[in-house]
Amino acid sequence: MAAAAATTSAAAAAAAAAAAATTQAPAARGDGASSVHWFRKGLRLHDNPALLAAVRGAHCVRCVYILDPWFAASSSVGINRWRFLLQSLEDLDRSLRKLNSRLFVVRGQPADVFPRLFQEWGVTRLTFEYDSEPFGKERDTAIMKMAKEAGVEVVTENSHTLYDLDKIIELNGQKPPLTYKRFQAIISRMELPRKPVGSVTSQQMEGCRAEIQESHDETYGVPSLEELGFPTEGLGPAVWQGGETEALARLDKHLERKAWVANYERPRMNANSLLASPTGLSPYLRFGCLSCRLFYYRLWDLYKKVKRNSTPPLSLFGQLLWREFFYTAATNNPRFDRMEGNPICIQIPWDRNPEALAKWAEGKTGFPWIDAIMTQLRQEGWIHHLARHAVACFLTRGDLWVSWESGVRVFDELLLDADFSVNAGSWMWLSCSAFFQQFFHCYCPVGFGRRTDPSGDYIRSAGICPFLCGRPQQPSGGAQLDPGRELKQCRPKTTARGPSVSQAQTGSSRGAAWWRAQQTGQGGRVAPLRTAEQGRLRLQCRGSVSKAWVPKPPPWQRSATCRAADHLQRRSESVCVCVRVRRKEGHLLCVHASVYTRVSLNAVWAGGGQVAASPQPPDPGLEVTAVAVTPYLSLGACCLFCLEGWSDLRWDSDTCSPSPSPSMSD
Repeated sequence: MAAAAATTSAAAAAAAAAAAATTQAPAARGDGASSVHWFRKGLRLHDNPALLAAVRGAHCVRCVYILDPWFAASSSVGINRWRFLLQSLEDLDRSLRKLNSRLFVVRGQPADVFPRLFQEWGVTRLTFEYDSEPFGKERDTAIMKMAKEAGVEVVTENSHTLYDLDKIIELNGQKPPLTYKRFQAIISRMELPRKPVGSVTSQQMEGCRAEIQESHDETYGVPSLEELGFPTEGLGPAVWQGGETEALARLDKHLERKAWVANYERPRMNANSLLASPTGLSPYLRFGCLSCRLFYYRLWDLYKKVKRNSTPPLSLFGQLLWREFFYTAATNNPRFDRMEGNPICIQIPWDRNPEALAKWAEGKTGFPWIDAIMTQLRQEGWIHHLARHAVACFLTRGDLWVSWESGVRVFDELLLDADFSVNAGSWMWLSCSAFFQQFFHCYCPVGFGRRTDPSGDYIRSAGICPFLCGRPQQPSGGAQLDPGRELKQCRPKTTARGPSVSQAQTGSSRGAAWWRAQQTGQGGRVAPLRTAEQGRLRLQCRGSVSKAWVPKPPPWQRSATCRAADHLQRRSESVCVCVRVRRKEGHLLCVHASVYTRVSLNAVWAGGGQVAASPQPPDPGLEVTAVAVTPYLSLGACCLFCLEGWSDLRWDSDTCSPSPSPSMSD
């Protein structure tokens, strides 16, 4: 309360000082416009057409950033992101000083600030970068109406996205494309993005400098974290330094990898990939410290130098195009970050489990791979895009069955590069709530972590050993992979050998819940499966199909069954059986069963919506002779076996490899 009162008092004093300063030194009148450029996301001087519009023909230009200290005190945004923003504002102010200008950081809310500024500064022109997100468009509409009533000209320019999002929607029949393939097809028919414009120069600013008062730093200076009410004790050094200067330096380093640009291949994933990279750009794109158009054409030019007489493929710009895809999907959908009322989101009946959510967010699940990722996120404000996929899958469909909306809120608090469109879109994708329907393609928190960090160096660097149940890290075999005591307290009881039958039923019902929601567009309680829905298959080691199972599988199904059976016979150390059934309309049903070295899945069978599992200990004489599953129940049961934490059970590398998905953190 005291901190909030101090913040409120300081803000009131700053506002009073600002009013006094502007009253004492009114802006000089002249023939040209008195312009205000409103910085929001585009915190840069390069490729800023709205700023150039403010300078053009003006006798006075003030660059303004509006910061609400009350919002900062009550916001859920974490301290790392606020620090990055303040560093970006400080860098912008330093750049403006070189042009004999300054940044005016005005405390308050836009609706309250602008009427005062219009009057005190004699403003005749307001410029700002176009904001495509729903809440931004609503805010800007109100400000434009206010400016019109005050006789102020408003100029907006689009420079935060590569393409005109409304044009993409128009070419897709007045609706946003909801598959990345369709999105690529549309933009391939459009003109190339506009090239970036040059930076504002000192010559351009020479004739339109605003008078700077001696009290500028006190009145309009960039605030500190302490002034905004954030405790800084124990705050480590910034891993990511905010600002346009750092962004351009990183871009140069990013483009030094000429071989990567020439081959447009992603680097192979390893433990070092998980660490913050000096060439990472995503936070700078999010805050507009780096122009997406400059990034695009720098890539384009370098590719043309390396591979002459060749047009760069769309895959070269994947990081930028995924961003455009989600921006397009969100621009006219104010419920994009919600499940209810969101027309593109499947209504899945997620569990309400605040305790499990808290353990996940705090990095105390007991899965070292998951906990290390969440610890890095909380400490640094950034994690690799595949690490994001792993923890998102774990929270939602993979293990905890907690709504993706909760994940959006946690990422929005902790991620430096989180924004409305990309953050919510990625979470819907990874939870199979929209854009992506391969529910059974999960990121295993056991196998994926082992392959990526086989020595456990990344997990040790996160400092999560106190949460490993007192067991030391394995130096060569990867992390200890039993769930920790913390999460076990808020999840169903497990047997000594693995999940109980009730847990398998829970996992299978989740798969059925998702499938029914995907088919009907509604969530709710899952009814027992009808006989016609079960479509059972039986796999036998001799490759035969029992005539007792009806209807008789078509030839392609029998062929897949025989291939799987041959695989069972040839491999005795690690066995993976997977049969995929594709309906005419393209929906993929997966019949999936796995058998591994030290755990044999003796039988899985389904009937009337029930599933039973009988895991047995190693026995040289034991052989899996038959597996009978359904499209619904198999994926739930088998995924659950993997994700409930058996240290001796993991997915085969073929079935655990990451599926095509957005990458926004490089």
